[in-house]
Amino acid sequence: MVDVQHWLTALPPVAVYLIVAGVIGVESIGVPLPGEIVLVSSALLAATGVVGPEWVAAAAASGAIVGDSIGYAVGRRGGRPLLARLGRRFPKHLGPAQLAHAEQSFVRYGVWAVFFGRFVALLRILVGPLAGALHVPYRRFLLANAAAGLVWAFGTTYLLYTVGRAAEHWLKDISWAGLVLAVLTGLASTWWLRRRVRALEQAETSGEAEPVGATADR
Repeated sequence: MVDVQHWLTALPPVAVYLIVAGVIGVESIGVPLPGEIVLVSSALLAATGVVGPEWVAAAAASGAIVGDSIGYAVGRRGGRPLLARLGRRFPKHLGPAQLAHAEQSFVRYGVWAVFFGRFVALLRILVGPLAGALHVPYRRFLLANAAAGLVWAFGTTYLLYTVGRAAEHWLKDISWAGLVLAVLTGLASTWWLRRRVRALEQAETSGEAEPVGATADR
């Protein structure tokens, strides 16, 4: 992550904003890219004053919302065969097990899976195409997608920007601040994701899932 941050430092601010929007947008379409790493690195970079945090957050939110909407359209048009092709191309990220887990989240939680999927690495990649393939009503999808994109982008950016400014003040070295924040963020994300997976597994064993068609009608 520190290497990404140093690489971004050499670019003009406009290029950084475009990269943030582009990487997150393509990831949201359904292609596994390190969107979260780019956002975290750019937010920490904003703490040094090289780029503006408001523009980093706006670029991330725009990429997330537009990318998910394109992914929705692609998924609606291509359906399950498209998801199967993506799984064969990216078996590590979008294989049958990952796809089945993501689909269970949609079946069980409906449009709320769109909102909370933005905060989970696996669902963040699949939420747009999968919502389209399952024919989730687009108005509900767009509302949940926009809300999640704004909360995720601005929340992540300003949280890391604030912590990075404090760390820069005390440590006087943004490289060390970035390294410490990267470790803490990774540990916290892993802990939260494991708890979430265990909760979903317990929920699946306690009752049967609703039919997919019922979810699309919500």
